[in-house]
Amino acid sequence: MSLVRTEKLSKTFEGGRKAVDEVSLSIEEGEAFGLLGPNGAGKTTMVLMLACLLRPTTGDAWVDGASVIQDSLRVRRAIGVVPQEIALYPTLTARENLEFWSVMYDVPSRERKKRIQELLVVVGLADRQNERIDRYSGGMKRRVNIAVGLLGRPKLLILDEPTVGVDPQSRNSILETLKELNSQGLTLLYTSHYMEEVEFLCPRVAIMDQGRVIAHGTQEELRLLVGEQDAITIQLGSVPPDDILDKVHAIEGVSAAHHSEGDLTVLSNSGRRVLPAVLDQLFDAGVKVRSVAVREPNLESVFLHLTGKELRD
Repeated sequence: MSLVRTEKLSKTFEGGRKAVDEVSLSIEEGEAFGLLGPNGAGKTTMVLMLACLLRPTTGDAWVDGASVIQDSLRVRRAIGVVPQEIALYPTLTARENLEFWSVMYDVPSRERKKRIQELLVVVGLADRQNERIDRYSGGMKRRVNIAVGLLGRPKLLILDEPTVGVDPQSRNSILETLKELNSQGLTLLYTSHYMEEVEFLCPRVAIMDQGRVIAHGTQEELRLLVGEQDAITIQLGSVPPDDILDKVHAIEGVSAAHHSEGDLTVLSNSGRRVLPAVLDQLFDAGVKVRSVAVREPNLESVFLHLTGKELRD
């Protein structure tokens, strides 16, 4: 069931600049959906329209059955938003910020204390909750931002570049937290220009460039657009029998197999799926395996293939 649906959603600013150009897509309930594209692609404008903070020029979008144009109050009740900018009061503590925003989100007073404590645990800041925000690292501030977005128990959490400016360890912590929330059933819309974040978190992805969605689908479907195949390289610890290439090539999904200087190279459109069968053939033949590596096209190569430029250009 679709929790989010957009139909020819567009936004044109003064001077005729079209930031979002007739975007039609859907997000299923319970999925983590990635919106990937370079800075200026239109991702933030999309988020602002879905959050009812910017009115579409044409088209419409629906969240939990409510139109962002006709029923914005219902939409706002169904979503939580984690913006690019830190939306916190720096001289207040994390708990005080959450107490303030819980009022803004109409969290019932009898539930606030429990809800705030739950969220401080979720984002890993229960032990630092009484420190002022201006003493927090960038990653800690981002985690409080996420807690604010969760206060209203949203059906959809919209995250607009939530890891910008944070260190790798904080980024990993944020991504792991979001993955856990999604596994518990929370629907995520995650925008980023960091390909590796979207690959980690989002099974289904839409790629935006110059205001348009130029491709969308599962990661596997998008990689197939490149036309490259996965390459499995297996370093062998013993000499394989003469017929091993024929046996490997006969595996469904394998398009080519080559043996050279102790390495077996296998090409396939779905390398990780055929890998167990390849290893079974080697083990059955008594061949020792020293190492295995799978190289597959990534979303960066998809973007380059579709636009002729790097994702972060």
